[in-house]
Amino acid sequence: MRVLSSIISSEEKAHEGVMRSYAAGRKKLADRENIQDSQGGLAALLFILLLTALQRLLEPKYMGRVVEGAFVGEYYGEQTEHELLFLGDCEAYENISPPALWEQYGFTSYIRGSAAQTLAQSYYLLEEMLDHETPRAVVFSVSAMQEPAASAETYNRMTLDGMRMSLHKLRAIQASMLDGEHMVEYLFPLLRYHSRWSSLKSDDFRYYFHREAVSHNGYYLRADIRPLDVLPSERRRSDYLLPEEGWHYLDKMRELCEKKAVQLVLFKAPSLYPTWYNEWDEQIQRYAERWSLPYINTIPLAEEIGIDYSHDSYDGGLHMNVYGAEKLSRYMGNYLKECVKLEDMRDDPLLSSVWNEKLQLYERAKHAQEEEFRTLGYIKKYAEQEEN
Repeated sequence: MRVLSSIISSEEKAHEGVMRSYAAGRKKLADRENIQDSQGGLAALLFILLLTALQRLLEPKYMGRVVEGAFVGEYYGEQTEHELLFLGDCEAYENISPPALWEQYGFTSYIRGSAAQTLAQSYYLLEEMLDHETPRAVVFSVSAMQEPAASAETYNRMTLDGMRMSLHKLRAIQASMLDGEHMVEYLFPLLRYHSRWSSLKSDDFRYYFHREAVSHNGYYLRADIRPLDVLPSERRRSDYLLPEEGWHYLDKMRELCEKKAVQLVLFKAPSLYPTWYNEWDEQIQRYAERWSLPYINTIPLAEEIGIDYSHDSYDGGLHMNVYGAEKLSRYMGNYLKECVKLEDMRDDPLLSSVWNEKLQLYERAKHAQEEEFRTLGYIKKYAEQEEN
């Protein structure tokens, strides 16, 4: 029995030794696999960081001659909510001054405008904003109703590239793509801009890490003056019906505002051209009356507002300069105060701190442009832009 017990004990010890060796081998193998996995994960992370860095270098910065492409993205830097949100194309962001609305009335506002912004883009920008804040009113520039669909990739990019990744952006891209465009190039702009290597400018490196705001809560400030000379003749059209796509997205905007208990206001800026036909105006009026929406067309109100087209435009009556925008803002502020019942927020300590700083930045930028225009007769950055 002692011999048998000794034999069994020896066999158990041998088995234990084998198992320990097996376990040690398995541990070494697992450690090696973990190291390989870690190395693979690190390599993948480095590759993603490299692509992100390249994309940031190659994508347009919109800090030089053409700044409009920066407007949409600047909204994400806002620290407080707004009583008023403006949406639309250049007639929104070049004709209303949020700092002037604050100074005169104490209204907080933001313009989410962009060049040739389509109705679909306006709608999905509105969806995105109303996910994060609830203003008292949304003011929509109806000039885009005349051509509601996307017309060029360049303009699409000025809106879509600035939007953060979300379902709103995906839907906006889907609704905006032209023939031959691909969703993946909007989701990963590096695929579209990879050929910019040969045309990189100093601004691409200068503004790689940090970009200063180029708008004032979405407002495109211009202090140069170019008087209206000759008003282009009005072109006759065979069809004055506003396109159906525009009505579709205007309906969606109205329904969304109703759902969120936000007042939708329709607005036409006092731009003299392109022509805003009476037939178009009548269609907007009928729509506004049908749905009990405020609508103000400021073209026939230009004299009452105090617009002087020999002084208050920087491009011959197409858009207002800062002097025209401030006059229009004062008029619109009074109009909105009556139809929306906005509050003067200048007694709010937090808002006053934020907005008085915005007002100071605005005044400094305005005075700098005024001085340059007095000295040179033009503003260099914009003169270069318009020559090209």
